[in-house]
Amino acid sequence: MEGIVNFSAGPSALPAPVVARIRDDLPDWNGTGSSVVELSHRAGPFMALASGLEAHLRRMLAVPESHRIVFLQGGAQMQFAAVPLNLAGEGGPACYVDTGAWSARAIAEARRYCRVHVAASSGADGYRSIPPRAVWEVPPDCAYLHYVANETIAGVEFAAEPESGGVPLVADMSSNILSRPIDVARFGVVYAGAQKNMGVSGLTVVIVREDLLDCAHPLTPTVIRYAAQAEADSMANTPCTFAWYVASLVLEWIDDEGGLDAVAERNRRKAERLYRAIDASDLYSNRIEPASRSRMNVSFELGDDALDPTFLAESERAGLVGLKGHRSLGGMRASIYNAMPVQGVERLVAFLEDFERRHG
Repeated sequence: MEGIVNFSAGPSALPAPVVARIRDDLPDWNGTGSSVVELSHRAGPFMALASGLEAHLRRMLAVPESHRIVFLQGGAQMQFAAVPLNLAGEGGPACYVDTGAWSARAIAEARRYCRVHVAASSGADGYRSIPPRAVWEVPPDCAYLHYVANETIAGVEFAAEPESGGVPLVADMSSNILSRPIDVARFGVVYAGAQKNMGVSGLTVVIVREDLLDCAHPLTPTVIRYAAQAEADSMANTPCTFAWYVASLVLEWIDDEGGLDAVAERNRRKAERLYRAIDASDLYSNRIEPASRSRMNVSFELGDDALDPTFLAESERAGLVGLKGHRSLGGMRASIYNAMPVQGVERLVAFLEDFERRHG
């Protein structure tokens, strides 16, 4: 594998066949004589794409008939407000699990619209782990229980869906949706920005249980009101048509790769390979409790911070880009979403070993 390997956390790399398809389609999409970004969202060809996208995603994730799928804008951070507005009614209590920076932002935003109860937090240990389910405090009158399935900054991920105790379970899956099968029936709401595993920025997917559509605060804006968007087939306002188109191509690519089970196995092997190299090193270290390590975002630190600029400069010259850690945490971070091939991880491991030989 030659050329650039993109480890950016998001917007992140697209699968190479998807990029090639976009390039070929752009001048003339499906014989329309126009690119997909020039067509009306109400035109027949795009309406066919829209219905096909929803059906494909429903089939891929085995979304039950009890749940609706809506395609929105604003990114996952818009959902930090949309979730309490849609589910907490006039401001009833909502529960949140705090496992990192994105959980903390979701909590802060929700507090503007409802009473928030923090069921558990790993903040005291620097967000190195996920609090055991046995210590969570989830009052039965909570409107919902919210968690972030994968925290991209430190690299903390839930290995499985937690038990909610009968409270509607809400998950931000922006950075690990489509990375493995999930049991959608267990959730009240799943939401995810598309720019990591599903396509490009500008699209947010929300899967919402139908019986929760009538729980919104009356002042919830139409564009983020789940019931209004579900009734309008996600077109209560003009959608981000290009992002919908790219998402449809990504779903096709996942099918071509063998489906979610095959993608999940490859993601497991990629993460294990990279963590194994880090753990075997005397120069690199990962701060996350092994049981809570992310398969999507592998953070690591060098034993000597003074080497960070050299590491980043040399890695970029080697064609490995996007390895600088989040500004709030420092260190390094390799994001290895679905589109990252096994060969890309192998190139990074080879570089890590060579850099340590020369600078360790």
